Amino acid sequence: MIDLYTWKTPNGHKAPIMLEELGLEYTVHPVNLGKDEQFEPEFLKISPGNKIPAIVDHDTDSEPIAVFESAAILVYLAEKTGSPLLPEEPRRRASVLAWSMFQIGSVGPMLGQLEYFTRFAEEKVPEAIERYRKEGKRILQVMERRLSGTDYLAGEYSIADILCYPWLRVVYDESEADLPDVFEHTGQLRAWLERVGRRPAVERGMRVPKLA
Repeated sequence: MIDLYTWKTPNGHKAPIMLEELGLEYTVHPVNLGKDEQFEPEFLKISPGNKIPAIVDHDTDSEPIAVFESAAILVYLAEKTGSPLLPEEPRRRASVLAWSMFQIGSVGPMLGQLEYFTRFAEEKVPEAIERYRKEGKRILQVMERRLSGTDYLAGEYSIADILCYPWLRVVYDESEADLPDVFEHTGQLRAWLERVGRRPAVERGMRVPKLA
């Protein structure tokens, strides 16, 4: 059994999607970020960086294994199960890891800043908005060019798609109307969003955690 600690954020959806794709049994422990539950001492023992998601894998030969950071969780689960979502063949594996790192270094941080400065910041900072608007558009065009020749980021569906999907889904849903120029000419990316979003495991994972 795997304990999953998560919340309803783009990063928080990645691990449940992966668990659903792999068909692994897991128990959900919601970590309410609005109540600062990520700073609770018991959670910090699992995730020292006070971020969700995190997992504790009890299905081991010895002591339970705790893993934090969403990409590390997906790599761990793929390797634990021998899943083709992280291939062993070097060329394919390199592509999956490269696009996964693209999410970690560009998609999440830059689009997150774009969301913050355009939608949530109390003080509008034109320089910041313009910086992240340009960078957001650049990132989307990188993905658009890649998806013009393949259905998935690394050729076949992989952890790279799982890592990127929640961020792109949220950003399109929340910001497209306010920043139409950032999202123009992204037909291949929209088709990818629909393709990934139709997967039953993705649909289930995006509903985790279920809150009353």
